[in-house]
Amino acid sequence: MTGNGTRPEEPTRAVAERRAHDARLVDADFDQAPFIIAWELTRACAFACRHCRAEAQPRRHPEELTTEESFRLIDQIKEFGDPILVMTGGDPMMRRDLYDILAYAVQRGLRTSLTPTTTRLVTPKALAQVKEAGVRRVAVSIDGPSADVHDAFRGFPGSFEMALDIARNTAAAGLSLQVNTTVSQYNVHLLEEMVSLMAQLGVVQWSLFFLVPTGRASVTDMISAEAHERAFHWLYDLSRRASFDIKSTAAPAYRRVVIQREQDKRPAAAGERAAPVLAGAGYRYRDGLHRPAKGVNDGKGFCFISHLGDVCPSGFLPLPAGNVRQQSVVDIYRSSPLFRSLRDPGALKGRCGRCEFRELCGGSRARAYALTGDHLADDPSCVYDPAPR
Repeated sequence: MTGNGTRPEEPTRAVAERRAHDARLVDADFDQAPFIIAWELTRACAFACRHCRAEAQPRRHPEELTTEESFRLIDQIKEFGDPILVMTGGDPMMRRDLYDILAYAVQRGLRTSLTPTTTRLVTPKALAQVKEAGVRRVAVSIDGPSADVHDAFRGFPGSFEMALDIARNTAAAGLSLQVNTTVSQYNVHLLEEMVSLMAQLGVVQWSLFFLVPTGRASVTDMISAEAHERAFHWLYDLSRRASFDIKSTAAPAYRRVVIQREQDKRPAAAGERAAPVLAGAGYRYRDGLHRPAKGVNDGKGFCFISHLGDVCPSGFLPLPAGNVRQQSVVDIYRSSPLFRSLRDPGALKGRCGRCEFRELCGGSRARAYALTGDHLADDPSCVYDPAPR
């Protein structure tokens, strides 16, 4: 490394881009706009996953947002600027107008990704249409290193091999491949076995969703606070050697672990990657998505839009603050009492309220609500006990 923190071989253009990205990270204002919006296009899905947040159904709901309503919603989302828009479900592939909606979002300048269910609908032809629509990334769900684990979790025999085929076809189509894994008591002890699979598939990012007991998921499916902490330290160590980026979801305490580990950082050993530059959301990623320096959390840099148009802080915190059929998503995000409270660290209670990491972490608001009924309570999945204030 040189004195200014860059690698000697790093091109001048890359340095300039990185500095521009860093400036943008500092300027992020989550009171005005989310960094990520997840939009549940439908709850229809052929699978019956044991952890499903949406409690997906085999048929589409007759009151889903129509194609025209979807276009109007995209126009509203564009008023935020250019947040990342994740099209999810259920299974968005079950909407016949999917490609039109994807293409319109891209045409409006939104950084758009797709998270389909790994069914036979995700054919090479379908992926080519996704690519043609201008989508940047496709996320494929893989929840174990083997068919036994994954298929039991997804409730569909053969889904593991299908997921692998779709992952390979995604890369072959020229789309950026992300793998999503839900971390639960059924697979937390198998995560290390999945690392080589991620490398073999050539993923750009491995995104680990730490289970929140909502929808079909139950408290008994969730790992303990101590297991969360061990997993966070393992993720930090993995980030030093993995060829892909690491992201945690519904686990803001990972940021606290990263900060603590960075403070105790030692020089990288032979064969390790240099420590990633720290940002509030975890790390500054190398995927060009301008990760924010502030910590993204439910309702704070993130919002969720349901298939019926309800706007919630996240899919795991199913508290509607309004509906896009009656009110702009921009107004709901910026002005609703629910969203405003979630962006106020002074409103947090218990350990989260007195924690010195509350600005960058803030605890999982979804998990606090699921386990206590209070979305501002402290996060039961965190072991950290801050000093009294």
